[in-house]
Amino acid sequence: MDSFYALGLGYLLGSVPFGLILTRLSGAGDLREIGSGNIGATNVLRTGRKGIAASTLLLDLGKGLLAVWLAWQWFPDFPGMAALGAVVGHCFPVWLKFKGGKGVATTMGVTLGLAWPIGAVYAGVWLGMLAITRISSLSGMTAAVAAPVAALVLGKPELAPVLAAIAVIVLVLHRANIQRLLTGTEPRVGSKD
Repeated sequence: MDSFYALGLGYLLGSVPFGLILTRLSGAGDLREIGSGNIGATNVLRTGRKGIAASTLLLDLGKGLLAVWLAWQWFPDFPGMAALGAVVGHCFPVWLKFKGGKGVATTMGVTLGLAWPIGAVYAGVWLGMLAITRISSLSGMTAAVAAPVAALVLGKPELAPVLAAIAVIVLVLHRANIQRLLTGTEPRVGSKD
């Protein structure tokens, strides 16, 4: 039963659509009608409001971290379920008819909460790829795939299955980005596309 509670806790926290809330409060309109229509920080950046985009990224990261931290306190055998719930909640929030973000920032939060060295690898890969390619989607996908590998390498094999499941979710939600990467049409951060 605790595993269900941990999953539900993660889902509820993960489903808070900070990007949508912040853009509305700032007068930028409905984020779902801007750019890609996604509620994540990359699309918030397309509004031209860097501060709101940074806040969205930090809050999306924070809700993943908080979900796992609370699970460690209340359901210490199931922080992985809270992590999975947080990412699923962000990607498929009930409040928005299950149309949310792609889970990259929230995944960083849950990796930091599960084991900070895995979170450090995630952050390093994400930021490193972003610096090299300036392609947000590629950076996020690479970091998501690196997380379960890092769990195995860093001696946390029990975390690898949930991190692999999260990586699959992130990759599936990026299928259109993958297609654009293959055709060379994926926009770079800072471009007008």
